Amino acid sequence: MKKIGIFGGSFNPIHNGHIHLAKVVKDELCLDKVIFVPSNNPPHKDDDEFESNEDRLEMCRLAIADSDGFEVNDFELQREDVSYTVYTIRHFKEAYPDDKLYLLLGSDMLLSFDTWFRFDDILKNTALAVVSRKKDDMKRLYEKAEVLSAFGEINVLNARPVELSSTEIRKKIRNNEEYSCYLEKKVVKYIRLNNLYSDGTNK
Repeated sequence: MKKIGIFGGSFNPIHNGHIHLAKVVKDELCLDKVIFVPSNNPPHKDDDEFESNEDRLEMCRLAIADSDGFEVNDFELQREDVSYTVYTIRHFKEAYPDDKLYLLLGSDMLLSFDTWFRFDDILKNTALAVVSRKKDDMKRLYEKAEVLSAFGEINVLNARPVELSSTEIRKKIRNNEEYSCYLEKKVVKYIRLNNLYSDGTNK
């Protein structure tokens, strides 16, 4: 039986915080691989600042190109419906029926997880793997994990938090501020070549 991580998100753009989270979970839980799954129409996001599916998918591919055990899957991008995690997990459970799935989450997502569409069904088919994205939130994470453990397996990993957000990175790009330190070099090059997230010339 293999251990497979599923990491969904808008990745708009994918940044070093995403890569850090995936590496921590892969190492701590000894996963065989982590699959990045860019979302199509995320139910909790405003799509005004969304770059195209093709651009976000390519940025994911570029970001993980030099990382062993990482891959990208376009399952959600091929769907015409809203991207609900329960359907994504069902898809990968059918694709890997004999393996154990782990859904990778940041701390903010765990704290609101019981508001997700059919969250209890998600936990029937996957364990959660949570990494803190903020300082001093471990106590809240452990408390939330204890509540959710009634529905399934919750793994809270104590790792150095990386406080990054795609929203802040997009803001820096629009304001022509330095942002390259937050992204893989290949992603920075792609954003500049295609003038993403900006009406003018990126720095």
